[in-house]
Amino acid sequence: MADADTRQIPVPPGVDPARPSSARIYDYLLGGDNSFESDRAAAERLKTQMPEVADTAWANRGFHQRAAKWIAEQGVAQFIDIGPGLPALGNTHDIARRVTPQARIVYADNDPVVLAHGGDLLGGDRAAAMILADIREPDELLAGVRRTGLIDFSAPVGLMMTAVLHFVSDEANPKALIGRYMSELAPGSYLAMSHRTTDHKPPMALQTLAEVGAHAAGGSYYRSKEEIRGLFDGLELVSPYERAQPDVVWVGLWGCEDPELADSEGSRWLYCGVARSP
Repeated sequence: MADADTRQIPVPPGVDPARPSSARIYDYLLGGDNSFESDRAAAERLKTQMPEVADTAWANRGFHQRAAKWIAEQGVAQFIDIGPGLPALGNTHDIARRVTPQARIVYADNDPVVLAHGGDLLGGDRAAAMILADIREPDELLAGVRRTGLIDFSAPVGLMMTAVLHFVSDEANPKALIGRYMSELAPGSYLAMSHRTTDHKPPMALQTLAEVGAHAAGGSYYRSKEEIRGLFDGLELVSPYERAQPDVVWVGLWGCEDPELADSEGSRWLYCGVARSP
């Protein structure tokens, strides 16, 4: 990996490198090198009030990968991943194809830097695509997915929405957005979703997250466990791990083998769940 403090990544048209991006901050926390100085400064500021923030990023990443694998194991061979962030090993197409080699994936993100580097990630992959689209504009996003020709909307789809809905305000109605996306997908489709929470968190850490989020993504809207559970209304939550009741849980717990070992401090910043469309 190149030195993140000296490496200069290309600046796509319309991108202000002085404004941090949630996707690039996330990439930096995961050890990637697709970031600008503003992103690295924002990430280091988060660490001052939230030392476990890198663990949080890794815990969310782990949930995403376990959920994608589990959904593929249910026989789902196509995925729509909204807000995937910057390219990294172990993305949805890598994980799904370990189960189903012919799996098809469309990534959608509203960050032009993600789109630019997504091309490098996918190369000449004809069964995967990346489009520029915003989760808050479902008609445009779904139209972009259809234009790729990769997704058969008459067959079940795995819809991945990890660590993205906490950038959607109440006014934009995240619950209605989920309903709109799921209404386009065939019965037997799955939603995998993770979401930051304010539950049991120190006020200074929340203030810093809110300030960084406002500058990087136009706002951060953290929700309680009850509110996050409500985002799955109308869907059938699955059990997060062996002998557990269907529910939302901390991201470290979903799909874990040992709940006690998996319940890290960093993982307790996000709730998650996987649910099936009846």
